[in-house]
Amino acid sequence: MDARVFSTRREWSAGIHPSASVDPTATLGNDVHVGANAVIGPGCEIADACFIGPACVLIADCRIGRGSRLNANVTICEAVVIGERTIIHPGAVIGSDGFGLAFEQDHWVKIPQLGSVKIGNDCEIGSNTTIDRGAIGDTIIEDDVRLDNQIQIGHNVSIGAHTAMAGRVGISGSTHIGKYCMFAGSAGTVGHIRIADRTTVNYCSVVTKSITEPGTVWSAALPARPVRDWLRTVAGLHKIEKLNRRVSILEKSTQEVSKK
Repeated sequence: MDARVFSTRREWSAGIHPSASVDPTATLGNDVHVGANAVIGPGCEIADACFIGPACVLIADCRIGRGSRLNANVTICEAVVIGERTIIHPGAVIGSDGFGLAFEQDHWVKIPQLGSVKIGNDCEIGSNTTIDRGAIGDTIIEDDVRLDNQIQIGHNVSIGAHTAMAGRVGISGSTHIGKYCMFAGSAGTVGHIRIADRTTVNYCSVVTKSITEPGTVWSAALPARPVRDWLRTVAGLHKIEKLNRRVSILEKSTQEVSKK
């Protein structure tokens, strides 16, 4: 049975709330709902049957595909493209500037972020998730990608179709993620790496190099343990270098004895 039968959410109707601001150059399709205090900026194109919730802001030149839903307080920055039937939950920010900076002598210089964000069809973007625009090319989210709440997607990232990420995942800039991948909560990557199709990254794990073999599972997290046990473990870690030196000396001595 389809669970939507039991939904208690209020049905919405087409129309523009009197408090909404719609730029004269924006284009709205049929059966579009624009909620209270929403702002639709110049050059925006909203396709048929879209829902633009209260206090959403579409800054300029955005394109929203047929049947997509932007819930309350979603911000869509300049020239972002969103496909059909995509859902974006409250507080998400799509297309803000990536973390593009260069250090010059004694201060930081901002690098203009000239790309945008393109999101495919049938995607879902969780509450307070942020997807940065590309520095030159675009940040790409392919069809049927599912992003949970409070996820950070850096500039120029590409995420393949049907990939899912749980809350608080962080993907650094220019990372390429394949199709059908899964990232558990608080997992992440360094930048400028590639991750093969159907890769699974477990909870709190950080991928620091490219994964080339499809279908593998990666994990680097240490589970919580009693603090006294953990302190003993940390103390042991500090002794590893000394232990390695002793082992090397013993191996060398053993080799010399065996030669005699």
